[in-house]
Amino acid sequence: MPLFKNGPEYEERLKKPFVPPTFTLKEDTESLLNTTPENQRKAALYVFRDIVLTSLLYKFAYSITPLAASDFGGYVTEGWQKTALKASMWVFYWWFQGLVFAGIFCLGHDSGHTSLFESNKVNNTVGFLLHSYLLIPYFSWRSTHHAHHKATASMERDENYVPYTRSQFKLPEEKLAKRADYSEIFEETPLYTLYRMFIMQGFGWWVYLARNTMGSPMYPAGTNHFSPYSPLFKKEQRFSIFMSNVGLGAMSLILYSLGREFFLWYYLVPYMFVNHWIVMFTFLHHSDPTIPHYRKGEWSFLRGAVATVDRPLLGWMGRFFFHNISHDHVAHHFFLRAPFYNGPEITKAVKSVLKEDYNYDSTPTFYALYRSFTQCLFIEDEGDIVFYKNREGRSVRGLKESVVEEIKAKGWNPEEQDRLDEEASKAN
Repeated sequence: MPLFKNGPEYEERLKKPFVPPTFTLKEDTESLLNTTPENQRKAALYVFRDIVLTSLLYKFAYSITPLAASDFGGYVTEGWQKTALKASMWVFYWWFQGLVFAGIFCLGHDSGHTSLFESNKVNNTVGFLLHSYLLIPYFSWRSTHHAHHKATASMERDENYVPYTRSQFKLPEEKLAKRADYSEIFEETPLYTLYRMFIMQGFGWWVYLARNTMGSPMYPAGTNHFSPYSPLFKKEQRFSIFMSNVGLGAMSLILYSLGREFFLWYYLVPYMFVNHWIVMFTFLHHSDPTIPHYRKGEWSFLRGAVATVDRPLLGWMGRFFFHNISHDHVAHHFFLRAPFYNGPEITKAVKSVLKEDYNYDSTPTFYALYRSFTQCLFIEDEGDIVFYKNREGRSVRGLKESVVEEIKAKGWNPEEQDRLDEEASKAN
């Protein structure tokens, strides 16, 4: 497939006006999928595997400078060739260590869902250690991630990648807006777009943790994942949030003690790759021009779970290193406790139930990232089922007319909804 072309599944969704799912999971399928028990030995082996891979890659990286100093055993003596080979070895290390680090994040993520081990204490201990190693506040992120799973694609209650609205960009009403109004806000050069993508991919993870950027708008400015008193957390969670910070502090001290060279050459670059992968696969799971978001009049858990996309991110490498997190993400939203290594089989069963409601996209993932970044810009302030709009103020997909009429027949009134939301906000 060309690198800059939509996948056939995406093109097929573009052709079809959207009809919200109305299915219910069959009892026999639900029973089958909920009885996929954790294999304690297999889970432990996956954790051990990633730790061993990390250690072997560290050993490889530590050999680069001595090998270069010895002219690679006398086989490479010319200056530019030595430089090129040494640089290639560092790139090899950074790339694969970044993949392994991202896999460690995925294992910590599964620990947070208690899907690795039977014991919650073991899950939380393993998750805490793995995420602290990556400077991730385990209990803090676990809390908001659970909230995300309870309200996926809900405009009111979701915690991640909540779309910005027309009013937040201070755009005129849709019927009054002109092309120049959109251009003034969204027009930019391709180079500047790539620069903004670099900022999101390199630092977006920490911006989200520190400022709740693209998190739920229900929280005040300054909300973050580090304060035990953050409105993100309940009173009974405060000690665990404090422990997350202790984990970050302990890892920071370890890195400081290992010295500047270790931090800059062996840890920081792979760590930046981890930031990239985390933002990339989480963003693409839930930000797509053909996938809707729901307001409370039409949202349900099942509809929210369907409103995500499976992608073959990095092919076999994504399956191996990322523990199926992108390949089988739809199934994950339906069955949180199912171990990731059962993901392929669960996806087959889920597809047999969802049929045309199952969302898959074989679009080359880096192009899909660019496409979503440039087309998933905002949604309308009104409507119970809404799609992202692009820099021209247009959605690439819409609702089937019969669905629009059905929603109108329910008596949904945007002005009345705004009034009820305002009253609820004041009451809280």
